[in-house]
Amino acid sequence: TFEGQILSRDNKVIPVLIHGNNLRDDTGHKLGNVAFVSDLSEQKKALQLAAEIQKSLLPNESPDVPGFDVAGISISSDEIGGDYFDFLDQPGCQEHTMGSVVGDIAGHGVDAALLMTSARAFMRMRATKPGNLSDIVYDLNNHLVDDLYGSGRFMTMFSLALDSRSKTIHWVKAGHDAALLYSPEKDDFTELGGRDLPLGVLKDFQFEEFSMQGPNPGQILILATDGIWETFNGQGEMFGRDRFRQAISKHAMMSAHGIVDSVVESLRTFSDGLKPADDITLVVIKKL
Repeated sequence: TFEGQILSRDNKVIPVLIHGNNLRDDTGHKLGNVAFVSDLSEQKKALQLAAEIQKSLLPNESPDVPGFDVAGISISSDEIGGDYFDFLDQPGCQEHTMGSVVGDIAGHGVDAALLMTSARAFMRMRATKPGNLSDIVYDLNNHLVDDLYGSGRFMTMFSLALDSRSKTIHWVKAGHDAALLYSPEKDDFTELGGRDLPLGVLKDFQFEEFSMQGPNPGQILILATDGIWETFNGQGEMFGRDRFRQAISKHAMMSAHGIVDSVVESLRTFSDGLKPADDITLVVIKKL
């Protein structure tokens, strides 16, 4: 079973699904082969519209927060995906504060995209109400437990809040890979880790909120999904975390947008243009 294209007599390209199999009689004797060709034009149109809607839900510009240079990108492996990122405002937020979140629904495709849209909407709504990061993630988890029950899916998410006045980083790591804090002066990476469950697994789970001093001027925060280091090339070699860190350190003097673009270009060069097997999301926050 595979997707392809056929060319009509009027030179119109038609997307198709081709399913081939053996044709056997009632005794199992092979009579020949059979193939079914299905027109996917309408399905592709619907997926294209869904992809446009999903793309419109991502931030179309970086937040203007004094002292920070911020950029983010999300690239779906299919027409639509299960990754997302966002920049959030919380009640009483001042100009010196900012929040960011990166999420990843297990799997990708239409069902993952729908679940991610639901999570995004709830997260935005909940972030406007009082409470710290752990309170927000607690309520989001309870919401997702109901949505994901019986689906076999779950969601990982890294939530971050910065206060440049107190020079403090707060985060909740809900089963997601640790964010990174890179110090160009020392050429050193610090992981913002912690042990917590993914979202949508256990109701009323208490998520722990962690904090540390930072970021200092010049330091860079990196939030990402595993689609980056799990990108493969044609030889079956994985991009890996070391190459990811090297791409960050190599371009650390660039703007946040420049760093994001450089990492994406490094992935494209490494994979020889192969379609990524998983969604790719990256947020870079640079302290000026």
